[in-house]
Amino acid sequence: MQDNMNKIHHIDCLEFMKQIPDDYFDLVLTDPPYGIGIDGQKKSINKNNPKANRKQHDFKGWDNATPSQEIFDEIFRISKNQVIWGANYFVDKLEKNTKGWIIWDKGQRGLTMSDCELAYSSYQCATRIITFNRVEIQVDGSVHPTQKPLKLFSDILRNFTDEHSKIFDPFMGSGTTAIACKSLGLDWCGCELEADYVEIANKRLEQVQGSLF
Repeated sequence: MQDNMNKIHHIDCLEFMKQIPDDYFDLVLTDPPYGIGIDGQKKSINKNNPKANRKQHDFKGWDNATPSQEIFDEIFRISKNQVIWGANYFVDKLEKNTKGWIIWDKGQRGLTMSDCELAYSSYQCATRIITFNRVEIQVDGSVHPTQKPLKLFSDILRNFTDEHSKIFDPFMGSGTTAIACKSLGLDWCGCELEADYVEIANKRLEQVQGSLF
């Protein structure tokens, strides 16, 4: 398994996870498809504001369906803990009775996307609200239609892992989980089906210098 670490695998995540032993990863940190996109639809952050960075993204059918129950079952099998974004879109597929919800307040109202996003957490801790401005992320150069702030993922990793933790993301996208892990010196791996995003993520990773946890 160690040969699979610190890499983005261009493979279906279910196929990959079936090769993984139980509880191998300390944490799955991921942002799965929410099932709310339209094939080929262009999305923008605020098309009515000419001063905003209106970067548009092609969903390429990426977000047309939520992951299957089998995928979630595998996520829970191979990992000791999980932080899963978009939990309100597939709450029926997640394990019950968690107390550790995480809320990302995007700091903006009236945009084309939601004001906040909800993450399921297996950690039995108080609900947390974290605020990062969505528009600032776009200005910094978001390259995936649902890309999360790097600092958001980095803070989660600092709070819930240590230097010996192994992290997995079955929906790697443009590589935010990998970049956060590499920056903190954590072992990680992930899967991504879209070849374009694998290339983008690897280019982003090349620019990251690892640091002490």
